Amino acid sequence: MTPKAQESLDQLKKISREISILGTCGALLGWDERTHMPPGGAEFRAEQSGYLAGLTHKRLVDPRIGELLEALRADGLGNGNYSPEAAIVREIGRAYDRATKIPQSLVEEITKCASLGETAWAKARKQSDYSIFKPWLTKMIGLKKQEAEAVGYEDDPYDALLDDFEPGATVKAIEAAFTPLRVELVKLLDKIKNSQRKPDVGILDRRYPVDKQEDFGRLAAKAIGFDFERGRLDVTVHPFCTGIGPGDTRITTRYHETNFTGSFFGILHESGHGIYDQGLNRQEFGNPLGDAISLGIHESQSRMWENQVGRSRAFWEYFYPTAQKHFPEALGNVSLDAFYFAINDVRPSFIRTESDEATYNLHIMLRFEMERAIFSGDLTVDDVPAVWNEKFTSYFGITPSKDSDGCLQDVHWSAGLIGYFPTYTLGNLYSAQFFAQAKKDVGDMYAMFRRGEFAPLKKWLNDNIHHHGQRYRADELVQRVTGKPLSHEALLAYMTEKFGKLYSFA
Repeated sequence: MTPKAQESLDQLKKISREISILGTCGALLGWDERTHMPPGGAEFRAEQSGYLAGLTHKRLVDPRIGELLEALRADGLGNGNYSPEAAIVREIGRAYDRATKIPQSLVEEITKCASLGETAWAKARKQSDYSIFKPWLTKMIGLKKQEAEAVGYEDDPYDALLDDFEPGATVKAIEAAFTPLRVELVKLLDKIKNSQRKPDVGILDRRYPVDKQEDFGRLAAKAIGFDFERGRLDVTVHPFCTGIGPGDTRITTRYHETNFTGSFFGILHESGHGIYDQGLNRQEFGNPLGDAISLGIHESQSRMWENQVGRSRAFWEYFYPTAQKHFPEALGNVSLDAFYFAINDVRPSFIRTESDEATYNLHIMLRFEMERAIFSGDLTVDDVPAVWNEKFTSYFGITPSKDSDGCLQDVHWSAGLIGYFPTYTLGNLYSAQFFAQAKKDVGDMYAMFRRGEFAPLKKWLNDNIHHHGQRYRADELVQRVTGKPLSHEALLAYMTEKFGKLYSFA
């Protein structure tokens, strides 16, 4: 690299860091809004968030960024190679090109709508009254359609929004991945449904004191590698993880005294996100080498710690005696076999975040279809509850009796996260493929889990995924790490082996 190019790159990284700092300020406002802000602060918080989003957008579309990018591209950077310098140019260029197409006024309006809309959604969910949220969903859909048109697309307006969360992904590519998965899932679920073996899930509906749930959840999160010196755990309506910056990662969960698994696996899930954020290169904060690749890769980390690790028998061979000490009334007379089977129960359920591994992806496919239908004009906002229930009945054979168990259960639409849902299933696919490779590279990880040793897996993830930042796109990373393109095969193999043993059809 020439001295002139190095100077341009250094200037670009400096500007990118300043933009990232603004972004972390917005993240902190968002975390406070969802955890500690009093209801009366909602209107002004929307103004704060909108103003900050406008400042961030203004900085992101600074013509100086375009000048620096043009100079660096002319020097041969950002043109298809995977050097760290090329990745910085490629990814900042992608963000700049997208941002310059979106008016600042639209960015501010979307942010304000998200802030007020989330408040309305929380109230609507609590009262199970879709009519409270409908005006805000109507407004948000309209704004996101404007964004899609501003950004542009080749085949489907949904692609413009999907690309914001999973760079390079398209509806066609998503459907190509989802279709064979759906076919195989139906076959697997039929085998489980026809099995004579059923777990006693009543074990999980007993009384689990909230303070003990929090203690046990923190203990497990720390054991798998979440660093509480650089993070914290709080309570919210809809669990999430947010990175405030190097050394500050916030995770959240929600507690129900008679639902231990909801909070516990929620903590493991969000800890997985947090471990990814904490595993990023702190020295590269503010440029693409210090940022996560995509929402799908991020989700692969959370789902891996939640499912492949947290729902494994080996995990509980180590943790179950501790769980019994925390919950002696609920688990004191319950065998490990009975508990392990109960936490891996497979049956239709209404709530996505509390669903089992085998049915989870059907929840995502339903949302994917709903979003696409709304954007194509085949579905109106007025008809969302009814169509949701119809589709849910078709997919799962059960019908939500209230909107809070149906179309109001997720925060995503109120927050403007249209195009986000498909990344959950992509994350499941990535996680299975990564975990299969990790077992080959690290050794008998289940034997390690039985001894309470989770650091070897964390280190493998740090080395193979986290430390790269955005050097590679998701599809390239999967190919490099596993030697194979993304496929449904690893996920189906993992679930077939696991549930085959539990339900006696292997």
